[in-house]
Amino acid sequence: MGHALEELAKKAEIDRVIGGEAGQAAPGVAKEPVASRSEQKASPLYQGRVQVYPRDVKGIYRRVKWVALVVLLAIYWLLPWVRWDRGAAVPDQAVMIDMAGRRAYFFWIEIWPQEVYFLTGVLILASFGLFLATSLFGRVWCGFACPQTVWTDLYLWVERRIEGDRAARIRLDKAPWSAAKAKKRAAKHAVWLLIAMATGGAWILYFGNAPDMLVGFFTGEASATIYFFVGLFTFTTYLLAGFAREQVCTYMCPWPRIQGALFDEDTLAVTYEGWRGEPRAPAKKGERFEGRGDCIDCKQCVAVCPTGIDIRDGLQLECIGCALCVDACNDVMDRIGRPRHLITYDSARNTALRAEGKAPRYRVFRPRTFIYVALLLVVSGLMTYGLANRSTAHLSIERDRSGLYVTLADGSIRNTYEVRIHNKTHVDQLYAFDIVGLPDSAVGWVLGREPGPINELRLLGAADGVASYMLFVAVPRDDLETAALEVTFQVTSEAGDVTTQRSVFRGPQP
Repeated sequence: MGHALEELAKKAEIDRVIGGEAGQAAPGVAKEPVASRSEQKASPLYQGRVQVYPRDVKGIYRRVKWVALVVLLAIYWLLPWVRWDRGAAVPDQAVMIDMAGRRAYFFWIEIWPQEVYFLTGVLILASFGLFLATSLFGRVWCGFACPQTVWTDLYLWVERRIEGDRAARIRLDKAPWSAAKAKKRAAKHAVWLLIAMATGGAWILYFGNAPDMLVGFFTGEASATIYFFVGLFTFTTYLLAGFAREQVCTYMCPWPRIQGALFDEDTLAVTYEGWRGEPRAPAKKGERFEGRGDCIDCKQCVAVCPTGIDIRDGLQLECIGCALCVDACNDVMDRIGRPRHLITYDSARNTALRAEGKAPRYRVFRPRTFIYVALLLVVSGLMTYGLANRSTAHLSIERDRSGLYVTLADGSIRNTYEVRIHNKTHVDQLYAFDIVGLPDSAVGWVLGREPGPINELRLLGAADGVASYMLFVAVPRDDLETAALEVTFQVTSEAGDVTTQRSVFRGPQP
């Protein structure tokens, strides 16, 4: 019932602005003055925070934001519970960073610590993707998919459900403390804390088996580290989404400062079509719009803005590109019988063309977008090639540090190496071993075995583990042609995957 009354009040207010006296100031929603941040009086060195009370709005962009919010939150909260069969004794969680096992799982992809460059590649791809999206559509990431935006939207929804829309929240803030006010505030903050705790709890589920971690958390068997990080993310979510809100976007986030270098005259951004809206003035019912602009100065665009700016002042650092002002303005234009999109997604070039009465032109393909697409293709191609051709084993060779070589009783030269074979598969592997580049007369053996031809050596690698062997290699002195013979160590898995590592066989000067 309360929300229905809020909606009626909003409609009545717009109708009052439309039917007001020409020159009457538009007071905004529910008789509360709506002032943008730029209209607030600032001190010379510091401007205090102006509390923003975004009004609810309906429209295409609001629906898109709801869909994005539901999808993104569903992915975040449900993904740790998705199972992916990898075989026995292997985590079956689809997405997990296994700190104890020192690897990361993403469905069919497994990343080991020495392959962290793949994670770097993902970050590079995300950066180039963000650059491309910003160049084409402005701050679409900030307005629709940024975690700060998503969680703030969720918190605002809770706030509206409990305290009411914009006018009701303003009245509640100004009202003296009472039982009713305390009840609403307590309910709101309780729900906020539950959401924050669910957010922090879901985050730690990505770092272990989700069912086990959840049971351990509620039974008190989880580690102190888990409780610490759940508490940390609970606090930061509650603080940033509940209180900081637009301050994060304006002051904490570096992206507004970076975006200026990514925009050009063809970038689509939320734009006020000043050529059509000016001069602005309140309208009376039945008044014709000849000789004046379509903007009736109702300030509904300011009332719905989550950062509290007036988009009519032009492109601003605080604008996150959520386009809620577009929905609000379209609603007003429908009511006064004027064309929609006085505020719309548009480029600087098209705004100028429309002002001159010319047809707009959309240039998606331009030098900077070609560069971003090319970089995306190159990096994704390199990562795909690397993933498709990476070995199932990692070979590490380390020479014995006690001496360059040892001369045996028969005159042969012996070198000692520590061989480590990292088996990345989930089954034991018997690797065929060889050293390419040594004379045929060379023999080799591992500690505890008899000397023999090197290519007949077989080394066992345990599943998901590292096998270490002390390898001795002896070569007749007469067969050594150099004091530093470059050789290649090679292991071949049962499936035929070959892994190599270069090293040197040392000996005396010939």
